[in-house]
Amino acid sequence: MGPAVEERTALDLETAVATVTATALRSGPVGRVGLELEAHLVDLDAPAARVPWDRVCAAVAGVPPLPGGSRVTLEPGGQVELSGPPLPGAAAAVAALRADLADLAAALAPHRLGLAPVGADPLRRPARVSPAPRYRAMERHFTAVGCGPAGTAMMTATASLQVNLDAGPRSGWSRRVALAHQLGPVLVAVSACSPLLGGRVTGWRSTRQQVWGALDQARCGPILGGADPAGEWAAYALAAPVMLVRDPHTGDAEPVLTRTRFADWVTGAVPLGGRRPTPADLDYHLSTLFPPVRLRGYLEIRYLDAAPEPWWPALAAVTAALLDDADDADAAAEATAPVAGAWTRAARDGLADPELRAAAVRCLAAAVLAVDPDLRDDVAALAGLVS
Repeated sequence: MGPAVEERTALDLETAVATVTATALRSGPVGRVGLELEAHLVDLDAPAARVPWDRVCAAVAGVPPLPGGSRVTLEPGGQVELSGPPLPGAAAAVAALRADLADLAAALAPHRLGLAPVGADPLRRPARVSPAPRYRAMERHFTAVGCGPAGTAMMTATASLQVNLDAGPRSGWSRRVALAHQLGPVLVAVSACSPLLGGRVTGWRSTRQQVWGALDQARCGPILGGADPAGEWAAYALAAPVMLVRDPHTGDAEPVLTRTRFADWVTGAVPLGGRRPTPADLDYHLSTLFPPVRLRGYLEIRYLDAAPEPWWPALAAVTAALLDDADDADAAAEATAPVAGAWTRAARDGLADPELRAAAVRCLAAAVLAVDPDLRDDVAALAGLVS
């Protein structure tokens, strides 16, 4: 792409804000559920050693198409992620991902590799094994803005369960997005299963959430919530620092080593890469923002620890029920109001915090009654564990 085309496609601030606002949420009914589960890849013969990247890639390359339609992708520490398609309800989404997870594990077994779906790598120190330029550049940006160790740990030693839910009707967006955030601390406490990182006890029940909390909160902190969530997402995105600038000719990513707001790049107040940003740069910037609830036309709920069977299916079912079932949503809003915003307490103390535990007990009691019968035993077991 030559300079003339770059100039013609450069963004102005009004267009950038309008674009992010318009794509933040899509109005429609609720009910579809998409699940993404990350797991640490482990050498079964040498679990304390990271699996070399070429071995990771060779093993994953041999995985056949999965029956539930999940995509298999790799994270920079060698974690494997299964991303399932949106399906009608949590039971269908769980069944599809369960089948795909079983097939993936079977495909990896001849390579003597196993999957550990827990929130943080309990044994191995954070270290990047992927040589991808994007991840090298991300490490340099995190170091430059003062959160290098947390950045490396986030990329290479954490794993989550993501629950993707429809945005719902426009008239309910404000309440729905606010509730997704308000539920966060309680569901962090319920899912917390990562008290170890790199072979040491960290003092946190969810070390994964502690790591995310130690990152740049202009990129990874929650959207505060209000009457206009789509507009607030646009404001958040334009105020967030630019992490990477891609060369329009080669596609290589170069790190930005200063805290430069995307809005300042758009206006020309701070030049980056010798040019103004294009719509493609805006899309790329949005992919580098990691709040606990990300708006992508739907709600991408990112704050749950990855967990083994039967807990990840139960967590997926509970999250969907508390947001998609009207009665459960009302009960959850009331139960979680006293601990709204208690992200640090949830990560540090989990259900040892009496207020978080009381809210969790009430939320799970409501969810048990609303979930699909195929998942009720799993959710009842989780409710019993919490109690």
